[in-house]
Amino acid sequence: MNIIHSNAGQLDLNLLKVFEAAYREQHLGRAAQSLHLTPSAVSHALRRLRAQLGDPLFVRDGRRMLPTPACQRLAPPLLETLAQLRQWLQQLQHFDPAQARQAFHVGMPYAIEAMLLPAIYRLLRERAPRATLASVGYERRDLARALAAGQLDLAIDVALPASEPVRHAVLLQQGFCIAVRSRHALKRRPTLPQYLQAPHVAVSSRASGAVVEDIALLNLGLQRRIALRCQDYQAACRVVAGSDHLLTLPTGLARQMAGRSLRLLPLPFELPPIQPHLYWHANLAVDPANQWLRQLVVDACRTLDGGTG
Repeated sequence: MNIIHSNAGQLDLNLLKVFEAAYREQHLGRAAQSLHLTPSAVSHALRRLRAQLGDPLFVRDGRRMLPTPACQRLAPPLLETLAQLRQWLQQLQHFDPAQARQAFHVGMPYAIEAMLLPAIYRLLRERAPRATLASVGYERRDLARALAAGQLDLAIDVALPASEPVRHAVLLQQGFCIAVRSRHALKRRPTLPQYLQAPHVAVSSRASGAVVEDIALLNLGLQRRIALRCQDYQAACRVVAGSDHLLTLPTGLARQMAGRSLRLLPLPFELPPIQPHLYWHANLAVDPANQWLRQLVVDACRTLDGGTG
């Protein structure tokens, strides 16, 4: 299929915004909602674009719209060009957070979302009450593409291999502690044998493999007993509150979640702090809205108990 169709020279550039939304959402209704159009208007625009480019672009799979191979080849450079165009236009404008109606998309894994999202959203409501925020999951191997395509304005994650055009900076350092139920037999810092022999809850989005605290223990030639592995710290805290299991988690997050049902104890061994990084695309380095959002995330992190240092 030749994507350069004879009518491409007469392409209506407004259709590219529809293409961008359809590719990002892969769902007609959600694409229409993001564009503030009716589904029929989006469908009509896609029909025009298909005719002009000479490719179906999307095929239906239930309620989803899956991109064709040609569409997958076209989308990354096209969306990156659109992002650059927006950057050029936005540089001519002053970003006013009090009036902004921008929809920001920030990529975060489960654990970091639980730790940082409440503080970030609290500041967003204070400083840009008309803006909206979406915390979204993403594949780490696709980080550069997602930032370049505008699917993510920022990402917050652990230290990842990154190079230009992806830029990054350390956001904060978080130490670790142990959470146990309020009536647990442990009243103070456990000994290392007590820690290793107790049943543990491990939190990871991966189905298998060592988590951060296990890597530190393995470096000491030690291994703990993991009784349960789950994906979410909220679920892990509920399990711990109703059992004698131990949960090792970042201190700032533990303080947010503990309440009356959990007690927090120091670790019996040294564990390197977790260092979430902030990631953004070089194309948006001087974009006023992106600069403002990055500063908001930094300010939110400073409000966390036990945040930096």
